[in-house]
Amino acid sequence: MSFIRLAVCVFGVYSMFLLWAISQERLSVPFRSLDGKTSDRFKSPIFLNTCQSALSSMSALLYLLLRRKPSQTFSKLVGLSPSEVYSNTKSNGTANGVVNGHAKSNGHGPTLPNHSISKSLMQRYIQCSLFITFAAPFGFAALSHISYPAMVLAKSCKLVPVMVMNVVLYRRAFARHKYIVVALVTVGITMFMGFGEKGDKKHSAKGQGNPTLWHSVIGMTYLLINLILDGATNSTQDEIFARYKVSGQQMMLWINLLCTLLTSLISVLPLPYIPVLHPSKGGETEFANALEFLRTHPTIIYPLVQFALTGALGQLFIFETLQHFGSLTLVTITLTRKLFTMLLSVFVYNHKLTPGQWAGAGVVFAGISVEAWVKRQDVHAKRVIREEEKAKLKSL
Repeated sequence: MSFIRLAVCVFGVYSMFLLWAISQERLSVPFRSLDGKTSDRFKSPIFLNTCQSALSSMSALLYLLLRRKPSQTFSKLVGLSPSEVYSNTKSNGTANGVVNGHAKSNGHGPTLPNHSISKSLMQRYIQCSLFITFAAPFGFAALSHISYPAMVLAKSCKLVPVMVMNVVLYRRAFARHKYIVVALVTVGITMFMGFGEKGDKKHSAKGQGNPTLWHSVIGMTYLLINLILDGATNSTQDEIFARYKVSGQQMMLWINLLCTLLTSLISVLPLPYIPVLHPSKGGETEFANALEFLRTHPTIIYPLVQFALTGALGQLFIFETLQHFGSLTLVTITLTRKLFTMLLSVFVYNHKLTPGQWAGAGVVFAGISVEAWVKRQDVHAKRVIREEEKAKLKSL
């Protein structure tokens, strides 16, 4: 039964996020209009975020309802009444943006009153939703300037901003090997961007001496902002898991629900033009522009639905893997998934990578593999200690 569950989880993560990656890249390129005369880019990233977060919150709620225990109240079901909360806890770092879902507590910290639990927990959820809402448009905008393989490779280096934001926001320390991993992925990314095709004509612009370099700088700047906000999100999620007894699905429900409310509000407000965050014309709402684009460019509907649906279902498979098999298995799955995502993008959209770029990708994945290997050693050591403790108890 355990093997079948693992196989289902692996298949779900791979299939959902590989399809999600294809749809995300498709949404970043122009769509032909209904009359076939023009091709335009979709410029409503907040609307994209709303579609995915709405489906994700509904998926999480449905999951929780299906697994609800007969005696469980709705408040406990959705994670608003954690049974124990400690004010003096420590949590371990994360690799590649993956939270392990196991909070460490010494069990001796003072328990906070329940009324303050819901308020402080909701504040953390709101904080995460703000980070996610403003991170997504920068990631989407980066695809207009850099290739999808470059973006996937950079996103694989999420450990860097996660570590930085953990240190800056929550004063956490990390093991020495993590700094080696950071150095490897940084070198790999530099190689990948430095050994790109100099004659690439994808980004051409008049009046610029080196348009390819210019687009790479803009794209990597947008991506850096996206990764910093992602790192702040992951470090805050670490803090939630460390301080509150909530499940991954409960966190998924509330963060996505708050993201939906926030992005819906932004979409219907007639905000002025804001680069990246609100690229719609001044005075027009993003929601109205998105609906008009869907009407005049109906070919976007299929990849949009695929993007939202696969993203929502993929999150469920991730949290299911986390709950039953732990972070080590999840890190291994997501690491290989990113590699296959990059390869799939290369073959589906015919991206050309130089030998130097392949070497840079290899250095990045080698660095992440070091992290996975160390995690495996740690988990094995903990299992040995537990077995020894069990043997001692049996002998008494």
